Amino acid sequence: MIGRLLDTAMDRTVAPGYSKIGLALRKRLPDWPADPQPHALRGHHVLVTGATSGLGVATADGILALDGHVHMVVRDPAKAAGVRDDLIRQHPEAVITVWRCDVADLDDVRRFVGEFLEAGVELHAVLHNAGAMPPRRTESKQGHELTMALHVLGPVAMTEALLPTLAPGARVVMVTSGGMYAQALRDDDPEYLKGEYAPTTAYARSKRAQVELLPVLQERWTGANVYATHPGWADTPGVQESLPTFRKLTGPILRDAAGGADTTVWLAGAEPAPTGGGLWHDRRTRPTSMRRKTVPTDAQRQRVWEWVRDAAGLE
Repeated sequence: MIGRLLDTAMDRTVAPGYSKIGLALRKRLPDWPADPQPHALRGHHVLVTGATSGLGVATADGILALDGHVHMVVRDPAKAAGVRDDLIRQHPEAVITVWRCDVADLDDVRRFVGEFLEAGVELHAVLHNAGAMPPRRTESKQGHELTMALHVLGPVAMTEALLPTLAPGARVVMVTSGGMYAQALRDDDPEYLKGEYAPTTAYARSKRAQVELLPVLQERWTGANVYATHPGWADTPGVQESLPTFRKLTGPILRDAAGGADTTVWLAGAEPAPTGGGLWHDRRTRPTSMRRKTVPTDAQRQRVWEWVRDAAGLE
C-alpha cells in the first residue's frame, strides 16, 4: 500500500516519476512487477518501428535479450545495417530482419505490409516506436500533418493490415509521450490547420490522439492486447535535437534509452499478457488525463476515430 502511494505521488508530481530517479525507486518497491522470464520471446517474432536510434534501438536490444526475432522497420536500411551489426555484436545469436518503410507514408505502409505478408511470419508483438518532431508544419506524401501521419495514421493503418499475421493475444504498443498530458484531443483540428504551429504542441496532440484511441482500437482489434507506453524523460537523439533547452535543464536526471524502453519491452515479454486498452508507464497503468479539461467526450473521440479511419483508408 505504501509503495503504491509513493508510486502515485511520483507520477502526479511528474519530475520524480519521469526521471531516472523515479525508475530506480520503483524498482526497489516490493510490488515492482517481475521481469519477463529468461528466453521469454524465444521463437517469437517482434516488429519494431523506428529501430535505428534512441528508444527504438533500446527496444530492439531488450527484445533480443529475451531471445526474440526482431523485425526492424526503418526508413534508412543503410543506417539500419550498422545498428543491426552493433546489436549482433552484443547478442551473437540474435536473429534480426530489416524492412524498409516510411511509416508516415500510407502508400509505403501498404507496400511494406504486402511484402511482410508474403513472408508468412506470425507476429507476437508490434511495437510502434517511430517518431519525429518537425520544426515547422510538414505534410506527409498524402497531405496529412506529419506528426499525426507518423504517430497515428501510419501505425493504425499498418496494424490493421497486419492483423492476419498477429498471433492470438498479440501485443500492440504505441510509444507515446508524457507531453500529451498538456494537450486536449483536437477533434476540431486534427491536421493542425488553425493557429500558429508549434512543434511541441503538434507532437503532444498526436500523442494525445494515440492514447484516446486506445479503447476504440482495443475493441476493433479484438484478438490483440493494445497498449500505449510513455517512456518518461529519456536522453535520446530526438530530445537532443528537438528539445535542447529541456535537455540542458534536466540532463542529470534523464533516463537512458533502456530505462525509457523498459515498459515497452516488459509488455512484449510479460506472461500472462497484461490487460489491454490502457496507458502504461514504469510497468503500471496510468491515468490518461491529469486535468479535467483534457478529458474528451465520447463524441470527440468518435470524431477523431472517424477522421483516422477515413484518412487511413480503413473500412
